[in-house]
Amino acid sequence: MADRRLQVFHAVAKHGSFTRAAETLFMTQPAVTFQIKQLEEQFNTRLLDRGHGRVSLTPAGEIVFAYAERILGLSDEMETRINELTDELTGVLTIGASPTIAAYWLPQLISKFKQKYPRVVPRVFVGNSENIENRVAAHDIDVGMVEKDSDDPDLECTLAYRDELMVVVPPGHMLSKVSWVRAEDLQPFAFVDRDPGAAIRALAENFFRTSGVPPENLTRAAELGSLAVIKQLVRDGVGFAIISRASLGRDLRDGTLIAISLEPRLYSSLNVLVPKDRFRARLHSTFAEFTVQHMSELAQSSGNPGDNALAANNPQP
Repeated sequence: MADRRLQVFHAVAKHGSFTRAAETLFMTQPAVTFQIKQLEEQFNTRLLDRGHGRVSLTPAGEIVFAYAERILGLSDEMETRINELTDELTGVLTIGASPTIAAYWLPQLISKFKQKYPRVVPRVFVGNSENIENRVAAHDIDVGMVEKDSDDPDLECTLAYRDELMVVVPPGHMLSKVSWVRAEDLQPFAFVDRDPGAAIRALAENFFRTSGVPPENLTRAAELGSLAVIKQLVRDGVGFAIISRASLGRDLRDGTLIAISLEPRLYSSLNVLVPKDRFRARLHSTFAEFTVQHMSELAQSSGNPGDNALAANNPQP
Protein backbone atom coordinates (compact mmCIF):
# COMPACT_ATOMS: atom_id res chain seq x y z
CA MET A 1 0.00 0.00 0.00
CA ALA A 2 2.90 2.38 0.64
CA ASP A 3 4.23 4.58 -2.17
CA ARG A 4 6.58 2.45 -4.28
CA ARG A 5 8.97 5.37 -4.62
CA LEU A 6 9.35 5.50 -0.84
CA GLN A 7 10.00 1.75 -0.72
CA VAL A 8 12.72 2.04 -3.35
CA PHE A 9 14.27 5.12 -1.73
CA HIS A 10 14.29 3.40 1.66
CA ALA A 11 16.05 0.34 0.21
CA VAL A 12 18.71 2.43 -1.58
CA ALA A 13 19.38 4.51 1.54
CA LYS A 14 19.48 1.46 3.77
CA HIS A 15 21.94 -0.48 1.60
CA GLY A 16 23.89 2.51 0.30
CA SER A 17 23.73 1.02 -3.18
CA PHE A 18 21.38 1.09 -6.17
CA THR A 19 22.56 -2.38 -7.18
CA ARG A 20 21.98 -3.90 -3.76
CA ALA A 21 18.55 -2.28 -3.52
CA ALA A 22 17.61 -3.64 -6.94
CA GLU A 23 18.57 -7.17 -5.87
CA THR A 24 16.59 -6.89 -2.64
CA LEU A 25 13.47 -5.54 -4.36
CA PHE A 26 13.75 -7.91 -7.36
CA MET A 27 13.93 -4.91 -9.71
CA THR A 28 16.32 -3.83 -12.44
CA GLN A 29 18.79 -1.08 -11.58
CA PRO A 30 17.35 1.33 -14.20
CA ALA A 31 13.90 0.89 -12.63
CA VAL A 32 15.34 1.76 -9.20
CA THR A 33 17.07 4.84 -10.64
CA PHE A 34 13.81 5.96 -12.28
CA GLN A 35 11.86 5.70 -9.01
CA ILE A 36 14.48 7.76 -7.14
CA LYS A 37 14.46 10.38 -9.89
CA GLN A 38 10.66 10.67 -9.65
CA LEU A 39 10.80 11.13 -5.87
CA GLU A 40 13.50 13.80 -6.13
CA GLU A 41 11.43 15.61 -8.77
CA GLN A 42 8.40 15.54 -6.46
CA PHE A 43 10.35 17.20 -3.63
CA ASN A 44 12.33 19.36 -6.08
CA THR A 45 15.59 18.55 -4.28
CA ARG A 46 18.36 15.99 -4.34
CA LEU A 47 17.89 13.25 -1.75
CA LEU A 48 20.98 11.14 -2.44
CA ASP A 49 24.63 11.93 -3.09
CA ARG A 50 26.30 9.48 -5.45
CA GLY A 51 30.03 9.06 -5.52
CA HIS A 52 33.06 6.90 -4.69
CA GLY A 53 31.01 3.72 -5.12
CA ARG A 54 28.68 4.62 -2.26
CA VAL A 55 25.34 6.38 -1.94
CA SER A 56 24.78 8.75 0.99
CA LEU A 57 21.83 10.84 2.17
CA THR A 58 21.62 14.59 1.73
CA PRO A 59 20.07 16.61 4.60
CA ALA A 60 16.73 16.43 2.77
CA GLY A 61 17.28 12.71 2.25
CA GLU A 62 17.77 12.22 6.00
CA ILE A 63 14.32 13.73 6.64
CA VAL A 64 12.63 11.66 3.94
CA PHE A 65 14.33 8.48 5.17
CA ALA A 66 13.11 9.01 8.75
CA TYR A 67 9.53 9.51 7.59
CA ALA A 68 9.79 6.64 5.07
CA GLU A 69 10.68 4.22 7.86
CA ARG A 70 7.62 5.27 9.84
CA ILE A 71 5.30 5.23 6.83
CA LEU A 72 6.46 1.84 5.59
CA GLY A 73 6.25 0.36 9.08
CA LEU A 74 2.69 1.59 9.53
CA SER A 75 1.75 0.34 6.06
CA ASP A 76 3.02 -3.15 6.84
CA GLU A 77 1.24 -3.14 10.18
CA MET A 78 -2.03 -2.05 8.57
CA GLU A 79 -1.90 -4.79 5.90
CA THR A 80 -1.11 -7.43 8.49
CA ARG A 81 -3.95 -6.35 10.77
CA ILE A 82 -6.43 -6.41 7.88
CA ASN A 83 -5.24 -9.86 6.79
CA GLU A 84 -5.70 -11.12 10.33
CA LEU A 85 -9.30 -9.89 10.29
CA THR A 86 -10.00 -11.81 7.09
CA ASP A 87 -8.13 -14.84 8.50
CA GLU A 88 -6.46 -15.40 5.15
CA LEU A 89 -2.71 -15.28 4.63
CA THR A 90 -1.68 -13.51 1.43
CA GLY A 91 1.34 -11.70 0.07
CA VAL A 92 4.97 -12.27 -0.81
CA LEU A 93 7.07 -14.33 1.62
CA THR A 94 10.83 -13.98 1.19
CA ILE A 95 12.65 -17.09 2.37
CA GLY A 96 16.40 -17.55 2.68
CA ALA A 97 17.87 -21.05 2.82
CA SER A 98 21.24 -22.77 2.76
CA PRO A 99 21.90 -24.92 -0.35
CA THR A 100 21.14 -28.24 1.40
CA ILE A 101 17.89 -26.98 2.89
CA ALA A 102 16.85 -25.33 -0.38
CA ALA A 103 17.44 -28.50 -2.36
CA TYR A 104 16.17 -31.20 -0.01
CA TRP A 105 13.73 -29.66 2.47
CA LEU A 106 12.29 -26.45 1.11
CA PRO A 107 10.41 -27.79 -1.96
CA GLN A 108 8.27 -30.08 0.20
CA LEU A 109 7.74 -27.40 2.86
CA ILE A 110 6.62 -24.82 0.31
CA SER A 111 4.34 -27.35 -1.40
CA LYS A 112 2.61 -28.19 1.90
CA PHE A 113 2.40 -24.53 2.90
CA LYS A 114 0.90 -23.55 -0.47
CA GLN A 115 -1.75 -26.24 -0.11
CA LYS A 116 -2.87 -24.54 3.09
CA TYR A 117 -2.28 -20.92 2.03
CA PRO A 118 -2.57 -20.79 -1.77
CA ARG A 119 -2.46 -16.99 -2.02
CA VAL A 120 1.02 -16.73 -0.49
CA VAL A 121 3.81 -16.16 -3.03
CA PRO A 122 7.19 -17.53 -1.81
CA ARG A 123 10.40 -15.96 -3.06
CA VAL A 124 13.51 -17.98 -2.27
CA PHE A 125 17.09 -16.76 -1.90
CA VAL A 126 19.82 -19.41 -1.60
CA GLY A 127 23.11 -18.66 0.14
CA ASN A 128 25.41 -20.01 2.81
CA SER A 129 24.16 -19.92 6.39
CA GLU A 130 26.20 -16.87 7.39
CA ASN A 131 24.85 -14.89 4.45
CA ILE A 132 21.25 -15.88 5.23
CA GLU A 133 21.66 -15.00 8.90
CA ASN A 134 22.98 -11.54 8.03
CA ARG A 135 20.17 -10.86 5.56
CA VAL A 136 17.46 -11.86 8.03
CA ALA A 137 19.00 -9.55 10.63
CA ALA A 138 19.00 -6.75 8.04
CA HIS A 139 15.31 -7.44 7.26
CA ASP A 140 16.15 -8.28 3.63
CA ILE A 141 14.66 -11.75 4.16
CA ASP A 142 11.51 -12.55 6.13
CA VAL A 143 12.39 -16.07 7.31
CA GLY A 144 15.77 -17.81 7.21
CA MET A 145 16.53 -21.53 7.28
CA VAL A 146 20.13 -22.30 8.18
CA GLU A 147 22.35 -25.12 9.41
CA LYS A 148 23.79 -23.29 12.39
CA ASP A 149 22.80 -21.79 15.72
CA SER A 150 22.59 -18.02 15.88
CA ASP A 151 23.64 -15.86 18.82
CA ASP A 152 22.54 -12.62 17.14
CA PRO A 153 20.49 -10.76 19.80
CA ASP A 154 18.23 -9.32 17.08
CA LEU A 155 17.17 -12.76 15.81
CA GLU A 156 14.87 -15.44 17.15
CA CYS A 157 16.46 -18.83 16.43
CA THR A 158 14.35 -22.00 16.75
CA LEU A 159 15.69 -25.52 16.31
CA ALA A 160 13.62 -27.43 13.74
CA TYR A 161 15.67 -30.61 13.19
CA ARG A 162 19.07 -32.18 13.81
CA ASP A 163 20.67 -33.92 10.84
CA GLU A 164 23.72 -36.17 10.96
CA LEU A 165 26.73 -35.19 8.89
CA MET A 166 28.36 -38.04 7.00
CA VAL A 167 31.64 -38.59 5.20
CA VAL A 168 30.94 -39.52 1.57
CA VAL A 169 33.29 -41.31 -0.81
CA PRO A 170 32.82 -43.07 -4.16
CA PRO A 171 32.49 -46.88 -4.39
CA GLY A 172 35.93 -48.49 -4.42
CA HIS A 173 37.51 -45.79 -2.26
CA MET A 174 39.92 -47.05 0.43
CA LEU A 175 37.38 -46.03 3.10
CA SER A 176 34.28 -47.36 1.35
CA LYS A 177 34.07 -50.58 3.41
CA VAL A 178 34.40 -49.06 6.89
CA SER A 179 31.47 -48.24 9.18
CA TRP A 180 32.96 -45.13 10.81
CA VAL A 181 36.03 -42.91 10.64
CA ARG A 182 37.89 -40.62 13.00
CA ALA A 183 39.45 -37.30 12.04
CA GLU A 184 42.95 -38.81 11.82
CA ASP A 185 41.67 -41.47 9.39
CA LEU A 186 40.63 -38.72 6.97
CA GLN A 187 43.79 -36.63 7.14
CA PRO A 188 45.69 -38.54 4.40
CA PHE A 189 42.91 -38.00 1.85
CA ALA A 190 41.95 -34.98 -0.26
CA PHE A 191 38.94 -33.03 1.03
CA VAL A 192 36.22 -31.38 -1.08
CA ASP A 193 35.08 -28.63 1.31
CA ARG A 194 32.26 -26.12 1.49
CA ASP A 195 32.76 -22.43 0.80
CA PRO A 196 33.78 -20.08 3.65
CA GLY A 197 30.70 -18.97 5.59
CA ALA A 198 28.93 -22.32 5.16
CA ALA A 199 27.71 -23.79 8.44
CA ILE A 200 28.79 -27.34 7.57
CA ARG A 201 32.32 -26.09 6.87
CA ALA A 202 32.47 -24.50 10.32
CA LEU A 203 31.16 -27.68 11.96
CA ALA A 204 33.67 -29.83 10.08
CA GLU A 205 36.56 -27.54 10.99
CA ASN A 206 35.59 -27.70 14.66
CA PHE A 207 35.31 -31.50 14.43
CA PHE A 208 38.87 -31.80 13.07
CA ARG A 209 40.29 -29.22 15.46
CA THR A 210 38.82 -30.80 18.61
CA SER A 211 40.03 -34.21 17.39
CA GLY A 212 43.61 -32.96 17.20
CA VAL A 213 43.74 -32.45 13.42
CA PRO A 214 44.22 -28.75 12.55
CA PRO A 215 41.93 -27.96 9.57
CA GLU A 216 44.78 -26.10 7.86
CA ASN A 217 46.68 -29.39 7.68
CA LEU A 218 43.98 -30.98 5.50
CA THR A 219 44.51 -31.20 1.76
CA ARG A 220 41.61 -29.21 0.35
CA ALA A 221 41.05 -30.22 -3.24
CA ALA A 222 38.25 -27.69 -3.76
CA GLU A 223 35.98 -25.26 -1.90
CA LEU A 224 32.46 -25.01 -3.30
CA GLY A 225 29.04 -23.59 -2.50
CA SER A 226 27.14 -26.00 -4.75
CA LEU A 227 26.19 -29.30 -3.14
CA ALA A 228 25.52 -30.90 -6.53
CA VAL A 229 29.04 -30.04 -7.73
CA ILE A 230 30.57 -31.30 -4.48
CA LYS A 231 28.85 -34.66 -4.94
CA GLN A 232 30.01 -34.90 -8.54
CA LEU A 233 33.63 -34.22 -7.57
CA VAL A 234 33.40 -36.95 -4.93
CA ARG A 235 31.99 -39.38 -7.52
CA ASP A 236 34.88 -38.45 -9.82
CA GLY A 237 37.39 -39.34 -7.09
CA VAL A 238 38.62 -35.79 -6.40
CA GLY A 239 38.24 -36.28 -2.64
CA PHE A 240 35.90 -37.06 0.24
CA ALA A 241 33.26 -34.61 1.47
CA ILE A 242 31.18 -34.11 4.60
CA ILE A 243 27.49 -33.87 3.70
CA SER A 244 24.11 -33.76 5.40
CA ARG A 245 22.49 -37.19 5.66
CA ALA A 246 19.14 -35.83 4.41
CA SER A 247 20.67 -34.96 1.06
CA LEU A 248 22.03 -38.44 0.31
CA GLY A 249 18.90 -40.49 -0.36
CA ARG A 250 19.11 -40.94 -4.14
CA ASP A 251 22.91 -41.18 -4.15
CA LEU A 252 22.84 -44.06 -1.69
CA ARG A 253 19.94 -45.84 -3.40
CA ASP A 254 21.75 -45.59 -6.74
CA GLY A 255 25.03 -46.69 -5.18
CA THR A 256 26.95 -43.71 -6.56
CA LEU A 257 28.14 -42.60 -3.12
CA ILE A 258 29.04 -44.38 0.11
CA ALA A 259 28.18 -42.71 3.44
CA ILE A 260 30.30 -43.24 6.55
CA SER A 261 29.59 -42.09 10.10
CA LEU A 262 32.06 -39.85 11.89
CA GLU A 263 33.42 -40.85 15.30
CA PRO A 264 32.31 -39.06 17.37
CA ARG A 265 29.11 -38.46 15.43
CA LEU A 266 28.58 -34.97 14.08
CA TYR A 267 25.24 -33.19 13.65
CA SER A 268 24.06 -30.01 12.03
CA SER A 269 21.19 -28.03 13.52
CA LEU A 270 18.52 -26.93 11.05
CA ASN A 271 17.28 -23.67 12.52
CA VAL A 272 14.57 -21.21 11.59
CA LEU A 273 15.44 -17.51 11.92
CA VAL A 274 13.11 -14.52 12.16
CA PRO A 275 13.81 -10.98 13.37
CA LYS A 276 12.87 -10.16 16.96
CA ASP A 277 10.43 -7.49 15.91
CA ARG A 278 7.92 -5.89 18.22
CA PHE A 279 5.35 -6.32 15.48
CA ARG A 280 5.97 -9.25 13.15
CA ALA A 281 3.75 -10.07 10.18
CA ARG A 282 1.54 -13.08 10.86
CA LEU A 283 2.63 -14.57 7.52
CA HIS A 284 6.26 -14.66 8.67
CA SER A 285 5.44 -16.15 12.07
CA THR A 286 3.06 -18.70 10.55
CA PHE A 287 5.63 -19.98 8.05
CA ALA A 288 8.34 -20.16 10.74
CA GLU A 289 6.06 -22.15 13.06
CA PHE A 290 4.90 -24.34 10.17
CA THR A 291 8.51 -25.16 9.28
CA VAL A 292 9.47 -26.16 12.81
CA GLN A 293 6.34 -28.32 13.10
CA HIS A 294 6.77 -30.12 9.79
CA MET A 295 10.52 -30.79 9.59
CA SER A 296 10.41 -34.05 11.54
CA GLU A 297 7.32 -35.13 9.65
CA LEU A 298 9.08 -34.57 6.32
CA ALA A 299 12.15 -36.46 7.48
CA GLN A 300 10.00 -39.45 8.45
CA SER A 301 7.90 -39.37 5.27
CA SER A 302 11.08 -39.44 3.17
CA GLY A 303 12.55 -42.16 5.34
CA ASN A 304 15.13 -39.52 5.99
CA PRO A 305 15.89 -40.42 2.39
CA GLY A 306 19.05 -42.35 3.07
CA ASP A 307 18.03 -44.50 6.05
CA ASN A 308 17.65 -47.89 4.35
CA ALA A 309 20.56 -47.42 1.96
CA LEU A 310 22.71 -46.06 4.75
CA ALA A 311 22.09 -49.14 6.86
CA ALA A 312 22.93 -51.40 3.94
CA ASN A 313 26.17 -49.57 3.17
CA ASN A 314 27.26 -49.26 6.79
CA PRO A 315 26.53 -52.36 8.89
CA GLN A 316 27.20 -51.68 12.53
CA PRO A 317 29.62 -53.94 14.41
